[in-house]
Amino acid sequence: MTTAATAMPSTATDPLALIDVDHVRFYVGNAKQAAYFYAHTFGFNITQVADLTTGSRDEADYLLTQGNIRLLLTTPLTKDHPAAEEIKLYGDGVKDIAFTVFDAEKAWERAVVNGAQSAQEPRTLKDDKGSVTVASIKTYGRAIHTFVSRAGIYALPDFKKDPTGNLFMPVFKHVTSPVNDYNRANPCGLKYVDHCVGNVEEGKMNHWVEWYENVMEFKMFKHFDDKDISTEYSALMSKVMASGNHLIKMPINEPAEGKKKSQIQEYLEWHDMAPGVQHLALRTDDELHSVAELRRRGVDFLSLPDTYYDIVWDRVNKVLVENGHEPVKEDHERIKDLGILVDADDEGYLLQLFTKPLQDRPTLFFEIISRHGSQSFGKGNFKALFEALELEQERRGNL
Repeated sequence: MTTAATAMPSTATDPLALIDVDHVRFYVGNAKQAAYFYAHTFGFNITQVADLTTGSRDEADYLLTQGNIRLLLTTPLTKDHPAAEEIKLYGDGVKDIAFTVFDAEKAWERAVVNGAQSAQEPRTLKDDKGSVTVASIKTYGRAIHTFVSRAGIYALPDFKKDPTGNLFMPVFKHVTSPVNDYNRANPCGLKYVDHCVGNVEEGKMNHWVEWYENVMEFKMFKHFDDKDISTEYSALMSKVMASGNHLIKMPINEPAEGKKKSQIQEYLEWHDMAPGVQHLALRTDDELHSVAELRRRGVDFLSLPDTYYDIVWDRVNKVLVENGHEPVKEDHERIKDLGILVDADDEGYLLQLFTKPLQDRPTLFFEIISRHGSQSFGKGNFKALFEALELEQERRGNL
């Protein structure tokens, strides 16, 4: 996902014109503890809270921010809260990829007319400072998309000018934490949600591709088949859907037939066989700095064999030169030391690296990515990446 500032212009007359990724909501077993994990390990600031002390009686919410990224961690406070059952079934994970729109009610109405199933009808939260209107639709598995429109003090800030932000919604309050001071002094440099990847059951990818085309009015951006994404043992297929202004990108994966179990099938089996969000890709302008700082903080990344770097530079730089681009400018030895993957296409190159699962269930993980022209997804790295994933699957006894 790119940024609202660099995307092609949207028009307020289009109900499904997406302005920004408003937030990504996680359902977690203990939001207070999870907030400190993401703050200490990934450099997110704990900026706002809604809980019993602010009048939120059924859930606790912690808003984490870094650059233009907003993670909302939600924990149920009652057994009847919907998150309680989902956490039992799926563990911690992403529930909602929410989008800022001009008018949430109109966006929801258009999506429903297009065939969406409602998850929550429009409702407006307001006080004397402003208002927030939210409305949600169901997408694959347990995931939803919430449309959010904001007014008054609840408008999203320009994070470059005001990184602390306005109040997120009524009932939230600003909080401070010593970890925020540490993060400001030792930034990780994560700025945007680049894309969000969903895993669905075998044979369902095209169904959800059509859903995004028909309901959300997205278009196909990239397509990878099992010849692109395969190893000796496993394979998958993926199609990348993008909003009309290319602001939002949603790759959708399904398992393909292989000798052993694919990472998609492993995800499904540890996710109660329900589709869901496999990973979030977080954008940085300086991959080497971000990965070095995250490693220093204890982030577990996938490991690649040294042989990967014996061939990658000839492949990548050949593509760049053939298309009139300069070779990769970052220090090659430093890239190798940090274990970063490199790929190139006709538009430029990218640097990327994937974490191991963020919790004990082998489901959700993060990708750290920087783009230098390339708008692809690292096709040249697929084989090396999947072999690394298979080594981890084998260690877990799930290959």
